[in-house]
Amino acid sequence: MGLRGWNVAVLLAIGAIWLAGSTQREKRVVGDAHTDRVALLEAQAAASPSDPARVRELAQAYLDARAPGMALAAIERAPEAVRAEPAVDHLYARALLDQGRAAEALAAERRVLARCADPALDAPVCSTYLIASATRRAEILEQLVSLGVEDANAHPEASSLAYQNATRQVSFSAAR
Repeated sequence: MGLRGWNVAVLLAIGAIWLAGSTQREKRVVGDAHTDRVALLEAQAAASPSDPARVRELAQAYLDARAPGMALAAIERAPEAVRAEPAVDHLYARALLDQGRAAEALAAERRVLARCADPALDAPVCSTYLIASATRRAEILEQLVSLGVEDANAHPEASSLAYQNATRQVSFSAAR
């Protein structure tokens, strides 16, 4: 086989690789089941970026679509006043945890609890559900961080142990 034959073989191989590679499509960030809802919420959040409820709904939709990075981006791009809302920061903590950043998630949950307990605020800004959820998640995150686990999904055994330690209840029985 001469030089011309090798050239043809190389060109055919390059063409085959190019054809095989061009059939691969990029994976969507948000799945088809969530596309319409996320698009609507993105438009609403863009129309009123200083509305904490809109940012919270958008971040929750991203988390539901298993796109925590998009939820983080939506919250981080929001104005400071929106990011300071306890409910938004609570979602931020969940997105951080889903991204494998347990220590940062713990810091966010502690901020939520501190804001909810702030006596300087005249009106309560936190629901009892938010306080209970943030408290429980902070307890679990404290256990994760104390065990040295950043990514709970990468270490299921340690995550299970942290959950059990955080949710363990002590009961006393009276001896007669």
